[in-house]
Amino acid sequence: MTAEEREQLEALCRRGRRLVIETVRHAGAGHVGGPLSAMEILVTLYFKVLRVDPARPRWPERDRFVLSKGHASVGLYTVMALRGYLPVEELKTFDHMGSRLQGHPDMTALEGLDMSTGSLGQGLSVAVGMALGSMRLGTGVRVFCLLGDGECQEGQVWEAAHSAASLGLGNLVAVVDRNGLPQFAWAGRRRGEVVAWDLGRRFCAFGWQVREVDGHDVGALAQALVPSPDGPVAVIARTVKGKGVSFMENDYSWHSRVATAEELARAIAELEAPA
Repeated sequence: MTAEEREQLEALCRRGRRLVIETVRHAGAGHVGGPLSAMEILVTLYFKVLRVDPARPRWPERDRFVLSKGHASVGLYTVMALRGYLPVEELKTFDHMGSRLQGHPDMTALEGLDMSTGSLGQGLSVAVGMALGSMRLGTGVRVFCLLGDGECQEGQVWEAAHSAASLGLGNLVAVVDRNGLPQFAWAGRRRGEVVAWDLGRRFCAFGWQVREVDGHDVGALAQALVPSPDGPVAVIARTVKGKGVSFMENDYSWHSRVATAEELARAIAELEAPA
């Protein structure tokens, strides 16, 4: 990746973060922390990795993307808008009645979405099915799935992981947004302890190739988000919840919270400050 490409992607991330916060503020509801932690992942996928064409959202040979952590939909919508799938102005309809941009992704409402998601732990299973179909049909389609670390508590994730490795799905990449702060903790434990296990070792034990990267380094992500013919790849992306805005970072309360007018102004000032 050239210095110019990196600069362009990082600028898109800053703009995406501002749009996320503004969109949730306008809607009066929505998730902020997760979309901000996943911004570099989404931008790198849609602007550097995925073979897609916004002008042909149903192009049969496009790569597929599944947002398993569907509550981070506003982050996905923002990046899709920046990529040209929908007008940026349409973000103002987020979570409104009749909008194409619902609180969780609805593939029947918005072209360009490959799966409707929301119930955590299910997205990887869908991605496995897509990857298996592509492999057996010989289409060359690659499949990418973004999970939250909190949802990796779901048993279905590991059933899917076992199947993917057993099937030798060399066209599948799972990315874990490893921000360490799910919305809820188990009784008597801090939130960070809920996902303190070594996810890389777990995927490795299931037969996956594991790549651990800084989830806010677009260059490192671009190198890691590449399928392997030897089997499925798990990218453990170390991220910061609420990344990019100092008073939101590492604060679980921003998992789902609307910024006040003053907080919005402070966030914009930080995001637009010279690097």
